[in-house]
Amino acid sequence: MVVEPAFLRGRSLRSIYKHSVKHLYSTPHAVLVASRKLTYSFTQKRKLKWPDIKMATKGVGMANKGPSFGLSRAVQDKIDSKYDPELEQILVEWISRQCGSGVGKPEAGKMGFQAWLKDGCVLSELINSLFTGEKPVKKIQSSSMAFKQMEQISQFLNAAEKYGVTKTDMFQTVDLWEAKDLAAVQRTLSALGSLAVTKDEGTYNGDPNWFFKKSQENKRDFSEDQLKAGKNVIGLQMGTNKGASQEGMSYGRARQIL
Repeated sequence: MVVEPAFLRGRSLRSIYKHSVKHLYSTPHAVLVASRKLTYSFTQKRKLKWPDIKMATKGVGMANKGPSFGLSRAVQDKIDSKYDPELEQILVEWISRQCGSGVGKPEAGKMGFQAWLKDGCVLSELINSLFTGEKPVKKIQSSSMAFKQMEQISQFLNAAEKYGVTKTDMFQTVDLWEAKDLAAVQRTLSALGSLAVTKDEGTYNGDPNWFFKKSQENKRDFSEDQLKAGKNVIGLQMGTNKGASQEGMSYGRARQIL
């Protein structure tokens, strides 16, 4: 049974819309969205019922935004142009090998890639497979609820940072969940793959040539005698005590003072 809120009973759409605007912070967001989505019924002069609102707001979530125009559109197009379809194929193949056939494969294309990773479960399986000991993501559970999916993505990001991915290579939760910047998602997964290849802990499953090896620290240990001997060496930044000098050079006749 659908329960109709008291303030909707017997009201026209125009009345509900005015109420939504006037009480923006007290009116449920879904009602405000529904009233705007159903403005066509102004001309029909019909009553807006609660089931209409439920139908209109079906599937309304955080990512339900209208099209962007002008500068916003230009910026978004520039971000979308950075998405690499070839890298997508490599990442899909690697994740499938790393996590097993249980994660499946997405439909080809950017939106298929986003839908595959959106709930965070595949990402959590991926990061857990790279740890040899205790797994960083304790609970992996698929959910249709938005905040649960974003929480799962956040757990992956925290575990990836623990694994060694730098913050500059990290994507934001909304970059994936709202498809704001899927190129950033690719960048994070590429950095994760590079780390797995570089560490060579036996957990990486895939072609090592898919990702480049990160440069590693080459630490040197000098003895006390070597350090003392180095103090007597004049660095090139300080100049040199050998080579040409100004001795014997002439700059012309001196000025005569009478």
